[in-house]
Amino acid sequence: MTNRQILQAMSGLMAGMFVAILAGTVVSNALPTIIADLGASQSSYTWVVTAELLAMTATVPLWGKLSDLYNKKLLLQLSLSMFVLGSLLAGFSHGVGLLIFSRVVQGIGAGGLTALAQVVMASVIPPRRLGKYAGIFGAVFAVGTVAGPLVGGVLVDTSWLGWRWCFFIGVPFALLAIALLQRTLHLPTAKREVRIDFLGAFLIVAGVCALLIWVSLAGNQFDWASWQTAALTGGGVVLLAAAVFVESRTAEPVIPLDIFRNRTVALTTVASLLVGVAMFGGTVFLSQYFQVSLGKSPTVAGLMSLPMILGLLVSSTVAGQVISRTGKWKRYLVAGAVTMTVGLGLLSTIGADTSFALLSLFMAVLGIGVGMLMQNLVLAAQNDVPAAELGAATSVLSFFRSMGGTIGTSVLGAILAHRVAAETAKGLREAGITPTGGSTGGSVPDMHTLPAPLRSVVEHAYGVATADLFLFATPCALLALVTVVFLKEKPLKTTSGMERLAEESAAADVDAPAGADTSLTAAAPAAAVVELPRQRTSDAPAPARPESDPDPTGQRA
Repeated sequence: MTNRQILQAMSGLMAGMFVAILAGTVVSNALPTIIADLGASQSSYTWVVTAELLAMTATVPLWGKLSDLYNKKLLLQLSLSMFVLGSLLAGFSHGVGLLIFSRVVQGIGAGGLTALAQVVMASVIPPRRLGKYAGIFGAVFAVGTVAGPLVGGVLVDTSWLGWRWCFFIGVPFALLAIALLQRTLHLPTAKREVRIDFLGAFLIVAGVCALLIWVSLAGNQFDWASWQTAALTGGGVVLLAAAVFVESRTAEPVIPLDIFRNRTVALTTVASLLVGVAMFGGTVFLSQYFQVSLGKSPTVAGLMSLPMILGLLVSSTVAGQVISRTGKWKRYLVAGAVTMTVGLGLLSTIGADTSFALLSLFMAVLGIGVGMLMQNLVLAAQNDVPAAELGAATSVLSFFRSMGGTIGTSVLGAILAHRVAAETAKGLREAGITPTGGSTGGSVPDMHTLPAPLRSVVEHAYGVATADLFLFATPCALLALVTVVFLKEKPLKTTSGMERLAEESAAADVDAPAGADTSLTAAAPAAAVVELPRQRTSDAPAPARPESDPDPTGQRA
């Protein structure tokens, strides 16, 4: 495909990715208003956040497997349609029950978008050219992640809009993405016999949900050491063990266990999990720090995150361009992990009196590190797996990154609550103030209603507690650095996923026993061999085959 064709196809992918990320972040500043307006409880507050994240994380592997079996364009449009349905249900909700259900529907659609966008990119763009486009996607991811709270804060603060537009705002982007994909994305459909591993899919989703519910609610709804913890962790482990047993014996597993024998996939998976814990677990509480400890409004709190957005945007875009030009990628992963570790370490020194200039510098350093690291982990894995497993490998990385974010958010959130309570109680004792209900860290206080002495104590407590979160996240980033160092750099391939699939299928046909029926598996790849080279122009020359590598099929395009 020419650069122009790729950019046209990516327009729909980028709109879809932006929608998926926005869905999870836009409500963060609006949730207190939403819960108060619906008359719901603190438990409901937790479930509105958790429901979407659970559904997205648990369904990513299933979407990735479906992309290896069915038409990727149709699956993308289906996931966008589910997102639109969930958004409309959420926006028109008049009860917390419907709101939570709609967030589940949103999460399933967002899971498809998260997995499929990167799979489609790898299908049409060779890894050697993928870096610069992956950098653009990293920038979209950054804008959606960090700008979401800003958009939500503005919508809530605008009287003639309100919190319902936090859900409605994504609908036009999703409809635009569906139209753009229909017009610009053209992928051959792999027509072959498929068997969906429904039992394996159920066991994976059930086991992951059990563990995610545990890390989301432990420390808030029940103690870490309790019968609920034993039931959820025990049940989750048993379900996942059963899933491994089933996946190892089925013909079409949802997560092919063989891909973990690939050293690159195994290491990038671990690194993605650690990046999720460090990145999401630490930064998700920055908005609360800005509002509670620094006394800023939701809109200003969103604006204060801009240095991180800019750092991530610039580093991901520049690193992607350089990787495409040079073909070298490991040095940027190592540099990104080092920079992310330094950024988290610097943020562990903040407090209630830290200047915005210093905060901006620390956040920019963290954003630069994440920008060089996060998206290029996917590039390294996609470059080192067979084309038939692109969907599974990509979704596995996205799945573990999301799971890391969920675990990090939950565990660090519990640490934050405990630290705030301890620091608030200590500050009240030192100030000679008798503690009252809600002033010891059990719930987020309304800073505008607190008297000046108590407000000062709470601001200090949240400053100290937030710094501790980044201190706990720093070792995870350091472990990610160690993991990345052990990656072996391999040359980036110069053929797209569809072209590689055609070559792999042609080789399989040659190796097949005489008389074997290969028509089902060979039909689509043969079409890909004919179509893709015709779309090339001078800006994307076809790689020459070595003379020592004759085409075994005699059907060279």
